[in-house]
Amino acid sequence: MPKVLMPIGDATEVLDTMYAYFRLPEDHFDVVVCGPEARLYHMVLHEVPPHAQPSWDITRESPGYHLAARVAFREIDPTEYAGLFVSGGRAPEYLRYDQDLLRITRHFFAAGKPVAALCHGIEILTAADCIRGRTVTTVAKCALDAQQGGARYVDEPCIVDGNLVTARTWHDNTFLLAEFVRMLNRQAKSAAATG
Repeated sequence: MPKVLMPIGDATEVLDTMYAYFRLPEDHFDVVVCGPEARLYHMVLHEVPPHAQPSWDITRESPGYHLAARVAFREIDPTEYAGLFVSGGRAPEYLRYDQDLLRITRHFFAAGKPVAALCHGIEILTAADCIRGRTVTTVAKCALDAQQGGARYVDEPCIVDGNLVTARTWHDNTFLLAEFVRMLNRQAKSAAATG
């Protein structure tokens, strides 16, 4: 099965991650979870509490499930992977400093392979300097990150720009994964036709 790389870390958002984790194998893609180290990671739930008094201006973070990374960033040969799925949560705030993850991310853009990112995942793409001149969407509080990375930010559920598909939050997972799976399947058919 073609492999899709999924970088995570502590405080990766559960729904950003798990929807793709279970959806991609339905189309016969092996999801390879990776992290700074090959170990178990703590995921979190992010939600603006709907009826809290006083109300919240930002998401509240709660503990979520755990997910194990099969491989460490430094051990990855990105040429072995068909696509990259970058989820959100708080993890991208520190993962974007990992030089191996940035090297991996740049490979997918340079090779024109499918990349999906949502929510705070845009911070990794910006740090890798891969969205300059692109049109993207992300959670509104990361619009500045997208713009500082040289992208044009729009507030829409899902945006496709070349090999990149972006979404705002886990609420847009259905749109994001539909486009990402289309990209991956198109690439797989093209590879089969030429190989």
